Amino acid sequence: MPFPSPTPAPRRRVAVVGTGAIVTGSHLPALAALSGRAELVAAVDVDAERLDAFRAKAAEAGFPDVTAHTGLTAMLEEARPDLVLIGTPPVFHREQTVAALKAGAWVLCEKPLTLSLAEYDEIAAAEEASGAYASVVFQHRYGSGAVHARELLGAGTLGRPLVAHCQTTWYRDAGYYEVPWRGRWATEGGGPVMGHGIHQFDLMLHLLGEWTEIRAMAARLVHDTESEDVSTALVRFASGALATVVNSVLSPDETSRVRVDCEKATVELTHLYGHTNDDWRYTPAPGAPEPPAPTADVPSSHTAQLTALLDAYDAGTRPPGSGEDARGTLEFAAALYKAAFTGNPVRAGEIGPGDPFYTAMHGDHPDWSPKR
Repeated sequence: MPFPSPTPAPRRRVAVVGTGAIVTGSHLPALAALSGRAELVAAVDVDAERLDAFRAKAAEAGFPDVTAHTGLTAMLEEARPDLVLIGTPPVFHREQTVAALKAGAWVLCEKPLTLSLAEYDEIAAAEEASGAYASVVFQHRYGSGAVHARELLGAGTLGRPLVAHCQTTWYRDAGYYEVPWRGRWATEGGGPVMGHGIHQFDLMLHLLGEWTEIRAMAARLVHDTESEDVSTALVRFASGALATVVNSVLSPDETSRVRVDCEKATVELTHLYGHTNDDWRYTPAPGAPEPPAPTADVPSSHTAQLTALLDAYDAGTRPPGSGEDARGTLEFAAALYKAAFTGNPVRAGEIGPGDPFYTAMHGDHPDWSPKR
């Protein structure tokens, strides 16, 4: 007698909070690509005109019955989503994530998930109380090129990692900072460390694992902002590998780059805002074999990360990019700021309650805090 086929997982009810460019341009296509597993049922925005425009685009994408809400609380009570996608400015992330978790919904939130480690720990407490989970959007981890590189490094195929470079050299003009919440500690959490380079150094940490020490510098060279517009760092990893990290919004020749020199090969990713397998290059050491190629070609994208999150939801397990995993990336950002602003090396794990860099990325430093 044949065994019955497993019951397919139901479509998950999804709501979006914020209907601006990131939700319309990235989250909505991801939902459309995964419409067999997820149904967009509600959208929240304080701008009624923008909300109406989004609902029209959602209907074109195959979701004709998206309800409109101008408040998160009412939406959570009325729509009762399984999953909430948050694409609002960073200042709202903690409050909105905690509210969704308390309502029993899982969360996928744009970076940074919070403006400080203290705020992140509030989300961790809300997770524990609700049993739901919150993930942060770090989509570069989920392309097949990144998955393959991590597997090769983890298996020792490339040998021991020795030297790494992590580069986010982008360009933002003065008009970019005319948006009121940008460049301010209280609303964005920081400069290119938090808003731009975080994607690349998250991938570096994902590939290389635990770090032990960081030394750094930061400056405001061009823009009249509270936060920095460029930073550089030196990092030591638990494996012994050393890395350089550059985060800039001053670079007309824009590129995103992660390179790891190992005993048997160099692996390098060069792209801008997303990667495919073609953006990865392996150079074997003299006499070493060519590393194997990946068997799949999945671009890094919100679709790839949402797929992984829905897999975890169906399995009832913690999703990737959440919990201590995501906290580690935020801790790295806080440590980079502390090292840059104090001029002292920072060890992993040293920033906790009582440390000024635990509650704010500027650490209330006299040269960098909003009160300067």
